[in-house]
Formats: sequence, C-alpha cells, structure tokens
Amino acid sequence: MAVTTNDNLSDVDIFSQAVKDVRPLANDDRAVLPVKKPKPIPKKFIRDEQQALVDSLSDYYIPAYDLETDEEMLYLRDGHSPDILSKLRKGKWVVQANIDLHGLVSDEARLYVSTFISDCKKRGVRCARIVHGKGLGSHNREPILKQKLRGWLMQKDEVIAYAEAKKQDGGSGAVIVLLKAY
Repeated sequence: MAVTTNDNLSDVDIFSQAVKDVRPLANDDRAVLPVKKPKPIPKKFIRDEQQALVDSLSDYYIPAYDLETDEEMLYLRDGHSPDILSKLRKGKWVVQANIDLHGLVSDEARLYVSTFISDCKKRGVRCARIVHGKGLGSHNREPILKQKLRGWLMQKDEVIAYAEAKKQDGGSGAVIVLLKAY
C-alpha cells in the first residue's frame, strides 16, 4: 500500500488513498465470542428473606410455661429428655459458633439472632453460644436483651434447649443453645 504524499492533497484525500485497497470482512470471517451474562442478584428475594427472619421473632411472645427462675435462664422444648438440660448446664456440648449482642439495640439483635440461628442450621451447628450481656450499659442497668432473647429462642423451631453459660463462658451474660440436627 503506497501512499503518495503531496503537499497539495488534503487530509481526506490522503486517508482515501491509504484505505483504497481495504475491503470489508465477510460476515463469515467475524469471530463470535460467547457473551456470558452475569447471574442476576435477587435483591428483592434477599430483602424478603431478611424480613421473614425479622418477622419470625416477636418481642411479645409469652410462653405458656418455662423452666426459668430469676437466677438462671433454662428452657427445654417439649418431648426432649431433661438430661439434655443437665448436659448443657455442665458444658458437655462443644460450642461450635458464637455471637455477641453487646451494643445492639433490640431490632438489630433480633435480626442478628434470627440470621445466626438460620446460618447455624445451614452449617450443621448443634451447639452455639449467644452473649447478650448483663445489661450494665442499658437504661436502668437492666438486662433487656436477656429477656427478649429468651422469648426469641423459644419461638425458633431449631432450638431444642438453652441454659445459662458457665461462668468462664459468660455466666449470666450468655446462653448456650442446643439446636436440632439437620
């Protein structure tokens, strides 16, 4: 491809001369690259799942009965052996997962607990510890989350039992939760 340069030629003439032998490619000659579309992110579904988790726990749940005293948090779902509670209180189950609710307000804690229980179910976790604190930083220095957590856990079908943690595991500021095997 020879391009003649002449001071009298315009840029358009020079370009036309440079491309005069160029011919378009036939459609058959084009490389076709497969276009992979990214998978859509189901944002609405994710929001609905989170809302369902929040809605699954009520702050106003009142159990027909429970085993709790003023001193210790205890719960055993109907149909399970009392030995479970005894073993749970003695620390015979290995804690496989933990969360800490310190610094969370009630709504945040409810979502966190619900999500945590759901994640434990998916991962096959049987025993978990939830640190709720003793309420020393709350208004009137009362354990608000401790009382709410009690009701939340009773509402979850995955929860078989829970007991106050041993002193070295958080004592009255934490519970050890036994979950169903899936």
